[in-house]
Amino acid sequence: MSLPLAERLRPVTLSQLIGQQHLTAQGSMLQKALEINKVPSMILWGPPGVGKTTIANIIAHSLDRPFYTLSAISSGVKDVRAVIEKASTEQEVILFIDEIHRFNKGQQDALLYAVEKGIITLIGATTENPSFEVNSALLSRCQVYILKSLTADDLSQLLHHALQVDVVLQTMNITIEEEQALIQLSGGDARKLLNLLELVVNNLSNENEITITNERVMLIAQNNIALYDKNGEQHYDIISAFIKSMRGSDPNAAVYWLARMIAGGEDVKFIARRMIIFASEDIGNANPNALLLANATFESVNKIGYPEARIILSQCAIYLATSVKSNASYMAIETALAWVKSHGDLPVPLHIRNAPTSLMKNLQYGKGYQYDHHESLNFAGQELLPEAISGTTIYQPGNNSKEAEIRNFLKLRWKEKYNY
Repeated sequence: MSLPLAERLRPVTLSQLIGQQHLTAQGSMLQKALEINKVPSMILWGPPGVGKTTIANIIAHSLDRPFYTLSAISSGVKDVRAVIEKASTEQEVILFIDEIHRFNKGQQDALLYAVEKGIITLIGATTENPSFEVNSALLSRCQVYILKSLTADDLSQLLHHALQVDVVLQTMNITIEEEQALIQLSGGDARKLLNLLELVVNNLSNENEITITNERVMLIAQNNIALYDKNGEQHYDIISAFIKSMRGSDPNAAVYWLARMIAGGEDVKFIARRMIIFASEDIGNANPNALLLANATFESVNKIGYPEARIILSQCAIYLATSVKSNASYMAIETALAWVKSHGDLPVPLHIRNAPTSLMKNLQYGKGYQYDHHESLNFAGQELLPEAISGTTIYQPGNNSKEAEIRNFLKLRWKEKYNY
């Protein structure tokens, strides 16, 4: 089976790499480091498909050193320690960790000693700002190199390079009549560009002369949506499906869409944050424990990281999906905001204004306020809304047992005022 086009064209020297001239040109820091055979531990920071993995492979190939690769998505502390143990019996080992920002603090700390003592040369790749996502102790031991998105000229050069040198494409009669769609859909990502080119060619492979146009590219691309692109449209489609599956009380669908995100390398914190929002927006006071569990999930997955975080995420997703639902809190704040927008800054009633000075007291601030704890049921029943919207019902308890108790609580106190 033939390798994908992007792998067949992966450069093996810096001179073959398209783009990133500030790093790869003659006289650059990276070029000089390779020439003297002294490459520091480094973090390669840049968007997807701009050459982070390729540069790591080029460094290992150029220096002819033992090279180990780990993915932060699927590796844990145990895997890191296993590589370090192997490295301690070898010389000048390079360890490449893709998506290093997904390692939690414990996993990153496991690298510190080996980096500090020179047991490994670490090359970490990240799409996130390392100042925030890589702990300071590890970051201080690494050189940070910033990679830029490929320009339209870079991508055009890559397209024509592929047609000229790839052993498979050379056997076909291919003409790129229009390249704008290919370049636009790639979003500055070389890997995505080559994958799309290969997809288009494969779809047109029954033609003796393949002519690539913008229209044909768009048609083929729309019929072959990528499995998961965390920076693209389907990223939002899948998180939407996940949220709606929990809202629809289907734990089976919720865990399936969760698995799609995990398999696609989605950030655990992104998933956990969305579950915190869901717990308040879609469950709320129908089951207040949901928010506590979602928040605990966020804290836990941030400490644990992948791969074990998948278990915690699954537990929380199932709990949220099978919990009683209410969007009453969400609707209440939306209603209140609508009132604020339509009525402006209504004055605070005098009796509930703050009166820290004698002047304010003379202006009747706080006069007539009834301290609720001095009253029966710890409830005075005084007016607390601006006069212009007095009696307006903003919060409507949901139709569930917990909020039925809340409705009864309010009705007992406010009688007919808010129609509870």
